[in-house]
Amino acid sequence: MYKWILLLLGFSCFFTSSLFALEFSINGAKENFEKYSTFHVRDTSHFLCKEEKNEFEEVTKIICAFAKKPSSKLKNIENDFFKVQSSSKNDMFFLTITPYHKIKLYPLLFNLASEDAVYEPNAELSKQWMIVGYIDKLPYIKNTQNRDTGINFPFVMAHDKLPYVGGLDIKGNPVHIKKVQDVSDYLKIKKLYTEEKYDVCLELIDEIMKEYPHSLFNPELLFYKIRVFSKLNDSDNVIENSKIYLREYSSDENVPEVLSLSAKAYSKIGLNTDAEYFFDRLFTEHEESMYAKWGYIYFGEMLESSGAASKALTYYLKALGETDNIELAATAAYKIAQYYMGNSDLPKAAEYLMKIVKAKPDFFMQDMKTAMEIMYAFAENEDYITAAAIAKSLINATDKSNDEYERLLKESGVWLSKTPNKLEALESLNQYIAQYQFGTYEDAVKVAKDSLFFDTTESNVSQRLSHYDELISEYPNDSIGERAIYEKAKLLLENEMYSDVLGFKDSLLGLSTEHYTDLDAIVKEAAIGVMKQSLKQKECYEVLNISKDYNITLSNEWDEGIYDCAMMGGDFILSKRIAEKNLKSKDLEQRKKWLYRYIKVDFATGNYSELIEASKDLIALIKDAPGDEYKDVYRYLFDTYQRVENKEKMISSILEIQKIFGESYQDIDRYVAVMAIANTLKDDNLVITYGSEVMKIQKASKSYAQSPFVEFTLYQAYVNKEDFNKALDVMQSLDIVELIPLKRARQKYILGTLLDKLWRNDEAKKAYQEAIDADPTSPWAKLAEDAKKI
Repeated sequence: MYKWILLLLGFSCFFTSSLFALEFSINGAKENFEKYSTFHVRDTSHFLCKEEKNEFEEVTKIICAFAKKPSSKLKNIENDFFKVQSSSKNDMFFLTITPYHKIKLYPLLFNLASEDAVYEPNAELSKQWMIVGYIDKLPYIKNTQNRDTGINFPFVMAHDKLPYVGGLDIKGNPVHIKKVQDVSDYLKIKKLYTEEKYDVCLELIDEIMKEYPHSLFNPELLFYKIRVFSKLNDSDNVIENSKIYLREYSSDENVPEVLSLSAKAYSKIGLNTDAEYFFDRLFTEHEESMYAKWGYIYFGEMLESSGAASKALTYYLKALGETDNIELAATAAYKIAQYYMGNSDLPKAAEYLMKIVKAKPDFFMQDMKTAMEIMYAFAENEDYITAAAIAKSLINATDKSNDEYERLLKESGVWLSKTPNKLEALESLNQYIAQYQFGTYEDAVKVAKDSLFFDTTESNVSQRLSHYDELISEYPNDSIGERAIYEKAKLLLENEMYSDVLGFKDSLLGLSTEHYTDLDAIVKEAAIGVMKQSLKQKECYEVLNISKDYNITLSNEWDEGIYDCAMMGGDFILSKRIAEKNLKSKDLEQRKKWLYRYIKVDFATGNYSELIEASKDLIALIKDAPGDEYKDVYRYLFDTYQRVENKEKMISSILEIQKIFGESYQDIDRYVAVMAIANTLKDDNLVITYGSEVMKIQKASKSYAQSPFVEFTLYQAYVNKEDFNKALDVMQSLDIVELIPLKRARQKYILGTLLDKLWRNDEAKKAYQEAIDADPTSPWAKLAEDAKKI
């Protein structure tokens, strides 16, 4: 056994980490010009560390075992003396320390700063272990051989304790922890400031700074002093204390706020040049700080006080747009609203006030008097929604102890009763009645509520209908019951419950027409509503039945719905009947529309002869008409000629399509069809005309669905006309098109033949080789090989 004593330890580098309750650190230093390193492992619970030795009694590794696994994986750590690796097995966590030179393990069981006696421990478990890595000689630790017959007496240091230095301040002076009153007082200052007890807060700050002139909290104390003076509008003291703060604590995190308050203070006393200096520092040095955004507000106020209101608005908008702080955003929105009110733009002001209502309604309590003045200004301009919203915000931020509470509650309900927000009005009016049974404004509130009786008694439609049913049952022969029937019908109609209106139409039509003059209109509107709903659900015959039962004549409006319904359902007989009855409409536009729909039915049913005749009629009506409506008839006509295989008419129709629609991708298949006809007719000019069109459309759309058919066909037409250069251009255009190997081989072979014809032999050989490379087993590759030999 060996006895060891820790004499001195100096550090030159340091690394630390922690996992769950486990902490470890690696340190490095020199002793007598020889480097060494220590590895400390600590945990809140005892854990095992053990050396493993080889046959020469040299430590080959040290393993520490822990009962808990970490939440995240630990990366390997190493320095010049050892490598630390981690692993887990069966819910156990292990650290393995492997030396690069020599290594020694020690348990640390004693705190020399607090314990008087130490002795040689023979421990397998400890809460802290130290591992020393060294090259040759163990640094600072003296090893002496223990006698097997000796007694392990403790080493006592009661009168000769090792020196212990506690916490130091920033200047290296000891911090006397037992004097903690400045800490608690500082926390009290923060609390007083939050509670807006500024005078008491300022008094306590002065006391602390006097009693603890070297307190660690001096920067914060001075900072709060500046904040308090700003709240008390004492600009001179803000300026004086800010100078000290910015000189002494220029790197403190609160500098941006101090700059903003200092700039604000200068602007308040009219020293705008000085203010601009601090605003400039704030905006340039701390652009991303929230207090730079507050600076925009203060700078705007300065501009506004100097008459530059429009410039001030720019900064208020900038503050609002760049911040995510609710208080700051509310302040900016309030300033913007006041600007627009000053310019008599109340709708714009309302927009920003409603932002405050939604995000921070208690903001209005910061200046309740001004908020109420704004509120009444909107009420006088009949913007009751904004006025009531401000009133509601003030109500929610206060209680009955406030002198204005009752009036605000009344105003909120009465104003809302004059808006569409009847449910909110009822809530406010009921709230007033519940809290002030004999209130000052009782009569005005009752009048407002009575006007809401039948409209918004309940917030839920089902409950309101149930309420009307109760009134109908309770007052069957009374005007109240009649009003309830009428209001129920109106409510059902409002909520598109048309079938329910028709369900009790007898009761509705039994009301006095002297008092209720629109009863028939309500029933008819309900019937029309049922028809519309049936059309949406494609219940076409239900629409016809409703029309018959309630004597509703089907106009073109309904015919459109029925036509669409029948077409969608495949009922072409009904579709054609509806279309056919409108073909002779005196309204020219209606006639065009229904002719077009008639043509669509004929195309769907294959009635091509009628389609052709109807198309001629429609073309005669729209030929010289502006716009493209119904011009699709030319496409229907072309497709019909294609189905009946009338090639001549297809060719004449495509000319009209080309003239009307230009180079449209929608017509590309039609152009290809004409190309095929032209190719069959050996009409190279026609092939070239429409093949070129197809190529243009594909190039514009970057879609090559018709390639390489179009290019091969067009190439042949150019060759037939011995225009080899054009043919070459066509073939080369395929270079950017993705082709299968066989098609690519064909393209390259053709390209080679064209180049041969143009006496460009080297290029031709290259093209032939590309044909061979594209698909060596294809016939085109064989042709290319033969061509190369010529």
